[in-house]
Amino acid sequence: MPTTMLPRFTKCLTVKESPPQRNPLYHDAIIQQHPIPALKKGEVLVQIGAAAFNHRDVWIRKGLYPQIAFGSVFGADGAVVAAYEPNDSLLNKRVFINPSRGWVKDPEAPESNFGIMGGVSYPPLGTFTEYLAVERDQLIPSPGHLTDVEISAWPLGGVTAWRAAAVNGQVGAGQNVLITGIGGGVALIALQLCIAKGASVYVTSGNQSKIEKAISLGAKGGVNYREKQWPFQLITLLGKGKLLDVVIDSGGGEIMMQTSKVLKQGGRVVCYGMTASPKISFTMREVLKNQRLIGSTMGSHLDLIDATNFLAENRLVPVISHVVDGLEAAEEGFEIMKRGDQFGKIVVKISPASGAPATAKL
Repeated sequence: MPTTMLPRFTKCLTVKESPPQRNPLYHDAIIQQHPIPALKKGEVLVQIGAAAFNHRDVWIRKGLYPQIAFGSVFGADGAVVAAYEPNDSLLNKRVFINPSRGWVKDPEAPESNFGIMGGVSYPPLGTFTEYLAVERDQLIPSPGHLTDVEISAWPLGGVTAWRAAAVNGQVGAGQNVLITGIGGGVALIALQLCIAKGASVYVTSGNQSKIEKAISLGAKGGVNYREKQWPFQLITLLGKGKLLDVVIDSGGGEIMMQTSKVLKQGGRVVCYGMTASPKISFTMREVLKNQRLIGSTMGSHLDLIDATNFLAENRLVPVISHVVDGLEAAEEGFEIMKRGDQFGKIVVKISPASGAPATAKL
């Protein structure tokens, strides 16, 4: 397809600064039309079939995220169809975008300035748009068994869950794993990854129905973290003489002290979030047990490729909670996320191709 035939404008959902009198602060999400920049060498134009919400999108609207850029496009996750020139190998191929920049393959941490797409100054890209000019080396082929809606729920949550469970948690067959806060996208993908690796998985939630849904997906059992005695209930679930090998945590706060008695000596607690508190208590009791607290944020481009290969090999399907139709309905997605009603990812369908895995065209 000659570049002269490519669209010149794109409809997108952008961040607009909150009126000063609004209390509490909550920035607006508005639809705008942006010009599509001329493609640079190494770039392709992609058509977004579907894009997924993340908690960071709500944090941006609440002003609780760093480097918010007003006028920028929301969204870190998206499933796309690529196109550029008639002979381009990516023409009409289903791909998704690496949601971050600055971390290529270092096994420990980002090599350079690290940023996550959507609503921020760097990188200046977002997926809540019809079309997006993006570096072709940041595109990864979509597994053929997933629809656009399903793959849009994968990139950010997938790489975060993989890094936490497979890389930092070193989860393997026969291990006992606890995943806290089940129901969110990362926690559910971590559940699927750990089960596929042969681990026995237990969960926590403040909602009994979410625990039951997790059990239906393969979890061995779960406890309600609103009950003070939940660690002792977990000991009962595990059975006599059994302890946890790994905890995959999204809350922070008192997670080390809460799980210390049920975590084996040398066990690992991998924390990727702070929904309970930005501080984590760590005492000499945990030190003397050689228990380890490991911070885990996102992952590298290579981690995402490894995770996607595992996803494809095991034909895993990300859990979808809600699908809203069109950017005009995006506010509904934000409200669901704010209420915490979801069990799985919230996705907005953007292009007509988003319902099926068949090749689409611009």
